[in-house]
Formats: sequence, structure tokens, C-alpha cells
Amino acid sequence: MVTAYRELWRRLAGLYDEGEAKAVVRLLLETAFGMTWTDIACGDFDRLTAEQLAELEQMMLRLQAGEPVQYVLGVAEFCGRLFHVAPGVLIPRPETEELCRWVIESRGEGRGCRVLDIGTGSGCIACTLAAAWPEARVTAWDISAEALSIACTNAKRTGVNVSFEQVDALYAPLGSQYDIIVSNPPYICEQEKADMESRVTDHEPALALFVPDDDPLLFYRAIADYARRALRPGGGLYFEINPLYCEPLEQLLAERGFTAVESRSDQFGKIRFTKAIQP
Repeated sequence: MVTAYRELWRRLAGLYDEGEAKAVVRLLLETAFGMTWTDIACGDFDRLTAEQLAELEQMMLRLQAGEPVQYVLGVAEFCGRLFHVAPGVLIPRPETEELCRWVIESRGEGRGCRVLDIGTGSGCIACTLAAAWPEARVTAWDISAEALSIACTNAKRTGVNVSFEQVDALYAPLGSQYDIIVSNPPYICEQEKADMESRVTDHEPALALFVPDDDPLLFYRAIADYARRALRPGGGLYFEINPLYCEPLEQLLAERGFTAVESRSDQFGKIRFTKAIQP
């Protein structure tokens, strides 16, 4: 069994480079079967029962079919917590963690803050902000009933209080006032699909990914228009963005009267986030 780990990651050679394949298999073994790196490196698979080995084989077949490891495991790590994920929601990305940190930095303890997360998906942003700010009132919207069900599960497992509502961001209702509105909306144009990995396009929800080629700022425009009416004076609007459309988005926000429009790069050096302030 010394070569078991090598045999497993080599089965993914056509889908991942060597380093990624090793990382995927290690994550699978550690998360699903509680193996330590020492167990894995030494090929100590004897601790697995026949049922576990059969389960491992089924998981490997799903990985070989191109399914993302997070869906195979049913969980993804985000800001130090494990969130339930399934094909009805996007897999949380490391760059979105940076967006959360930017929001948290901007408000300190967030005491008395009212927050709205638009397009919540798995609920990772809403739950992370609610955990950081126990005294804040956090609301999260999504158009997908399946996503909201998953997000509710994640709020319970995270131990936070978030109010989830089924709302179409393109037709947002008037009413509540917020101190912060944050969104990671669909922002990938259909024409970009050809350059994306099949693990994403074949398995993650298109509803949460893509916008028409002729209207890449569709959701940003709708959310910005809503935020101008729903944000309190001095309130912040935070977006995760497509780097290709940073300048048009900044212009859109300035034209709508937002001030202190600022964009930031992610850890990989891509412009990925934009912030604006309600005057």
C-alpha cells in the first residue's frame, strides 16, 4: 500500500497538474477519512474499512469525471470554517475571503450595523460577516430556493443569525435601509466560457456565473441603483468584480453619485473588488 497515494493522484493526471492532483487527493483523504499527512505519505491505508475503501473508490470516480472535489466532499473551507456546498451553489473562492476581510476592516466591530448580502449562494459571505459581527443584523438574498436552503444549513452549522429571503436582484424591493451592501454577483460573460475549466462550466450553476456578452454590468447596475436608495448616508457598497470591467464599473458608480470609489487587487494581483460610499 506504500504506493496507494501515488496511484490515486495519478488517476487525476489528465485533469490536474501534478501538484493540484496531489493536493486534491490529500484533501479528500484528510477531510472524508480523517487521515493525517503521515498516514498518507506512508501509505497507511490499512486503517480504512472495506466500506470506506469502497466509498473512496466512488469519490475517485467522481473526481475522474471532472466533478470538483468540494462537491464530492460536500464541504468547502471559507475563512476558517467549513461550509456545505452542492451543485446548486458556487464553490467559495479564496478571493471572496479577501472581500469579506475588506468589509470587516471597514466597520471594526460592526456594532448595530445592518448588512445585506445580495446573491448569497452558499451563504459564505453573510455567515462570515454575521460571525464577525454578532450584534449586526445580516440579511441575505438569492433568487434560487436551492441556494437559500443550503445557505440556511450553513447559518445553522456556523451558529449565526442571518435572515434569508428569496429575491431577484434585478427587481429588488424597496423598504429596509442598510449600512453595508455586499455582492459577488454573476459577472462572467458568455464569451469567456471557452477559456474556463470544464470543472466549473460543467458543474457549477450557470445562473450564478454568467451574464450576457452585451451587458456585462447587468447585475452591478441593478444593485447600484438599489443601493442608492437603500444605503444610509455613509454606507458602503462592496463588490467582487470581473477585472475586465473595472473601469466601466467605477464610472457607473461615479455617475450614480457614489463617492470614494476604490478598487483593489486580490492575492493573485488581479483587480477583483470595488468599494463605493453613499454620500
